[in-house]
Amino acid sequence: MSTLELRQQLAVAATSLRSCLEQHQAAGIRVLPAATRPPVEYAAPASGEGEAGASVDLRQLRDILGDCRRCGLWQGRSHIVFGVGDPDADVMFVGEGPGADEDRQGEPFVGRAGQLLNDIITKGMRLRREDVYIANVVKCRPPGNRDPEPDEVASCEPFLIRQIELVRPRVLVALGRFAAQTLLRSNAPVSRLRGQWRDYQGIPLMPTFHPAYLLRNPADKRLVWEDIKSVLRELGTAVPG
Repeated sequence: MSTLELRQQLAVAATSLRSCLEQHQAAGIRVLPAATRPPVEYAAPASGEGEAGASVDLRQLRDILGDCRRCGLWQGRSHIVFGVGDPDADVMFVGEGPGADEDRQGEPFVGRAGQLLNDIITKGMRLRREDVYIANVVKCRPPGNRDPEPDEVASCEPFLIRQIELVRPRVLVALGRFAAQTLLRSNAPVSRLRGQWRDYQGIPLMPTFHPAYLLRNPADKRLVWEDIKSVLRELGTAVPG
């Protein structure tokens, strides 16, 4: 690569970074996670500060995300998978990232794992899918469903942080290792994290196994049911017999 080409690439990267930071600021995101994702403190924006605070809703946040090209995942996606559900939901589920079905349809958890999550919501919790909010750490499908890279998380996680702020659920449920480790800034395996209440910015968080894991390990459905019963008790909802 020539010196001129290198300078041109650096100029493009600098312009992209500047645009990204401006969009984050407009969304009310005031702390960007480092690539290594160490523990951070998130300072909530003051109400009425530009588009931040109560003046920003999920639809506006989706508009700010736009045709996102903040990391390399955009190159292989069909659709951005932002999130769906009740913007005032009591329960918010957070997964890792879209799979092939989600990428095609632009909606989280619509494949086989999504059908199992629907069963957890409708049959286990006695709720409708539209009564909860569902999102992922990253909004574009990683190639081959691999774990997102640190730079991909750093680009996308601020939007998840803002989604959680705007929904402000009574309970968060982290689905699987990656979501739990990202939200909790932990390297512990999900088998050790699950079933124990944690705290995320003042919101009770329950880590549990991902539905895709349960498709491969159906015997562990009983453990997820125990976790979901804890969620129902936290909500003050009767636990089905």
